[in-house]
Amino acid sequence: MVVPYYNKPPQAGLEAHFRAIASAAPELPLMLYNIPGRTGASLAAETTARLLDCPNVVSFKAASGTTEEVSALRALCGDRLAIYSGDDALTLPMLAVGAVGVVSVASHLVGVRISRMISAFLAGDGATALALHDQILPLVRSLFCTTNPIPVKAALELTGWPVGAPRLPLLSAPDDVRQRLSETLAALRPT
Repeated sequence: MVVPYYNKPPQAGLEAHFRAIASAAPELPLMLYNIPGRTGASLAAETTARLLDCPNVVSFKAASGTTEEVSALRALCGDRLAIYSGDDALTLPMLAVGAVGVVSVASHLVGVRISRMISAFLAGDGATALALHDQILPLVRSLFCTTNPIPVKAALELTGWPVGAPRLPLLSAPDDVRQRLSETLAALRPT
């Protein structure tokens, strides 16, 4: 459930919004999704903690671009909330401060590597996790060189998955983005 966009509701409005959704779908486990760069509003950790009295609010996708968000959520919610990175480039640092995984764009292309990175970190093998993070990072940067999902759709097409063009107002990747993606994909070390 993404934070509503455009009208920038106050925290009380966000809380009421998410409570209404949780009440309307009590049988579904719900993930709160905070991405203030796209919505213009940010769900505060304190508001999230209050929403945990809704039994189906079980997880949180942290896409504010900071590890501080994860730290604040962990401090207030503890193990009652599964926190996932919503930013591929920050997955490893977010794991270090309490995230349990990632809701990933890059996983469409390097899901096995991301899974191995997370498993290595959780097993205490920081060196392997860091090496995998370093392998993945150039692709992550390329996948966010313009508005998502433009690059990931182009990258999937370049790897043989014809997923179609984005819906308007987004357009297909221009030639320079496709070239960058092609070069980045070719440079990925074999697993």
